[in-house]
Amino acid sequence: MADQMLEEGRRRRLPRIRARLHELYHGNSRRSVRFRLQVIALDFLLIGFFIAAPFLREYPAYLVIDSIAALILAADLAARALAHSSLKDWLRRPSVWIDIFVLVTLLFPLWLFNLAFLRVLRLWSLFHSDFFWETVGRRYDDTRWEDVAKTVATLVTFVFVATGFVYASFAREHPGIQGYLDALYFTMTALTTTGFGDITLPGAWGKLLTIIIMVSGITLFVRLAQALIRPYKVRFTCPTCGLMRHDHDAVHCKACGELINIPNDEA
Repeated sequence: MADQMLEEGRRRRLPRIRARLHELYHGNSRRSVRFRLQVIALDFLLIGFFIAAPFLREYPAYLVIDSIAALILAADLAARALAHSSLKDWLRRPSVWIDIFVLVTLLFPLWLFNLAFLRVLRLWSLFHSDFFWETVGRRYDDTRWEDVAKTVATLVTFVFVATGFVYASFAREHPGIQGYLDALYFTMTALTTTGFGDITLPGAWGKLLTIIIMVSGITLFVRLAQALIRPYKVRFTCPTCGLMRHDHDAVHCKACGELINIPNDEA
C-alpha cells in the first residue's frame, strides 16, 4: 500500500514539474524571463570554457570544471525535454543533437579528446535558437540584426571548429603547429586568404583542408557583408505561393502578385 501511494505521488508530481518547467522556459512572466536570462548567461560561460579549453587542459582543475560543465548541460537538457510539450518534436531539432553530442564529449573528455573542438557548436545552436531571440533579442527578433548576429556566430563557430580540426590533425606532427595558438593563426591566415606561407599543411589532405577553409571563409565573409549591406527583407509567408521574404513596405507578393498584409508596429 505504501509503495502504491508513493508511486501515485510521483505520477502526480511529474505533471506539476513539467508545467512549472514549461512556464519557466516558455512563459512571459518576469520570473520566467529572469530564469531564461540566467540560463543564457550560463550558456555563454560554457561556451567561453569550450573556447578556452585547449589552453586549460594542462591544469589539474580542468577535469573538475569539465565535470561541472557536464552536470550543468545535462540538467539543462533534461529540463528542456520535460518543458517541451512533445518529446519527439524536441528530439527532431538539430540543436538538441548538437547539445547531446557536446554532453557526451564532456562525460568522456579523455576518450573523446580529439572531438572536443566540436563543443563550440553550442555557440551556433544558441544564436540560432528561438529560446535566445525570444528572451535576449526580443527587440531585434526578425530584424536585420538577427541575421547579422547569426552570421557572426556562424563565422566565429567555423573559426574555432576549423582551428580545432587543424590542431587535432596536425599538432606535434607538423613542425609549424606546436600548439593551439599556431593552429588558430594558420586558420585565420587561410580564412582571410592572406596566406603568409610561414605555416603550410603537408600532404594532399593538408592542401584540401586549406582549400576548404579558404572557400568557406570567402563564403562566410560575403554572407556577413550581405547581411550588413543588402536591403532587409521581412519574413512573412505568402498565403498563395509561399514566398517567405518581402520588402518591409510590400503590399503585393513579388512572385505571384497576391495581396499580403505584413504585420508591423507602425500606427
